[in-house]
Formats: sequence, structure tokens, C-alpha cells
Amino acid sequence: MLNASWLETFTTLCDIGHFTRTADRLAMTQPGVSQHIRKLEQQVGQPLILREGKSFTLTPAGEELLLIGRARRTEERALRERMQRDDPLSGTVRIGCSGSFALRLYPHLIARMQQAPKLEMHLSAAPQTRILADILAGTLDLGVVTAVPDMPRVQATPLSQEELCLVLPATFNAADLTLQRLDDLGFIAHPDGNAYADDLLGRNFDDYRGAEHLRLRSFINQIGQIPLPVAQGLGYTILPRSGVEGFAHRDALAVHTLPQRRFHDLWLIARKDRAAFARVAATADGILGLQ
Repeated sequence: MLNASWLETFTTLCDIGHFTRTADRLAMTQPGVSQHIRKLEQQVGQPLILREGKSFTLTPAGEELLLIGRARRTEERALRERMQRDDPLSGTVRIGCSGSFALRLYPHLIARMQQAPKLEMHLSAAPQTRILADILAGTLDLGVVTAVPDMPRVQATPLSQEELCLVLPATFNAADLTLQRLDDLGFIAHPDGNAYADDLLGRNFDDYRGAEHLRLRSFINQIGQIPLPVAQGLGYTILPRSGVEGFAHRDALAVHTLPQRRFHDLWLIARKDRAAFARVAATADGILGLQ
């Protein structure tokens, strides 16, 4: 990949035709300009200019590279103009998060779309690995994850903490709760259920041997439906609090607080270049303001 700084120096030199004036334009020294040209020649593996006293002419390779330099300038100028025209209330914003957080987030997005008829919102529930991959690929603008990614191109902003909840039927007597009593009730599993069980139950019950040993009563991968069998008294499950609070029949559920509570940090992430767009930045501000 061509060094952008060296290419801009070369393009400016070709436009001005003079080393000293190029140095003045770019706030550089003349030796600094010459060094950029030499480094660019080393990078492409061919001479770019032929010096003739204080002037110079371009080699064939230099002429080709000048076209690239000017095209890049045009693209960057067009991008700046688009960003200046970027409207926080129009365009498309694509967001990825867990299914449970989607229940909490989507009402906010609906309210925002009601205020901005030209704003198009796409919300996808996905695993964190998929969210990170899509953020890097540019197919998502914003993502909500539980860990800060070690990726230079991605920025992460603290969003909130969310508690993992042991969710029981409201009719269940949770006094003197044991793992055996939970097993008698049966586990309502879901795609993140085993990981949540290991995280929460493993810290609170000495006889816990892993999620694979729990008595499974049902499995469902629709986040809005996971609490339904619990509400009907058919089992228990473990969900982030947003997955409980977003359930329509909340009064049929009971959240039992265990001695060792577990909280997950939530982070709002975006690729740094996409975070600059007004519609993305405005949407991010709204998400960060969620209570």
C-alpha cells in the first residue's frame, strides 16, 4: 500500500514544480520533500522524477503515480463533502447487539425513527464474534459487546453494566434454593444459556458441574420467547436483565438474587472512520444516553 503522506508530497511537488515552494506549502524542509520522494521511489521500485538543475521531469512511472495521487485527492475531497452534507436525521444506520439488549434498544430506535422520517434503522441480534467481524467489514456501523476489542481501527465507549439474572416462575418458592431444586424444575436453554449458567451458577453452587449436566427442559433461540415457558412454570433460565424487563408478562416471572451476583460490562463499538458520520454519531449518542 502506498504511503499516503509521501504520495501527497509527490503530488504537490508535481502541481507546483518546485522543491522549495513545495516545502513551504507543506510546512516541510526542502530535504524533507526530497526524502519523501526517495522513499516513495523505493516503495514503488522505480525512479519517479529526472532532475534537470532546479527543475525536473516525470518518468513514465511518475506520470502513472501522479494520476493515482490526483485521483486519491479527488476521492478524499468527495468524502469530505459527503461528510459535511451528512445529516444526522437521514440515511441508514446498522446496529448489532445481543438479542436481550435488542429488546431494550429497539423501542429507543423506533422513537428516533418517528422523529426522523428519513432515518433508516437496521437492528440485528448476533453473537459477539459476528458483531466484531461485521464492524470491521463495514456492514455494521455500531455494535454492543461485553469486552473491549483489541483492534486499532475500532473505538469502544463504556455503555453500561448489565446483570445476569436467574429467572424463575413467579409461583416458584425460592426459599432455601438448591441446585437440585433448580434441576427438578428444568433449564430453559438458549444460545447463550450454557455460558450464562457456567458464569452465574458456577459461582453460587458448589455442586455445579457444568451446563452440560443441567436437566434440560426446553431450548429456544427466539429471545423474546425464552421467558415464556418460565412464565408458564415449566422451568428456569438465565438472562441479562434487559431480556427479562423486555418480556411482556413480566409479572409472571421472578428474578432471584444469588449471593454472588454477576455483571457484564457493555461497550458501544464502531469503526473509527464510520463513527465520524453524523447519523452514526447521533445514533451512538442516543444509545449512550439509554437509562
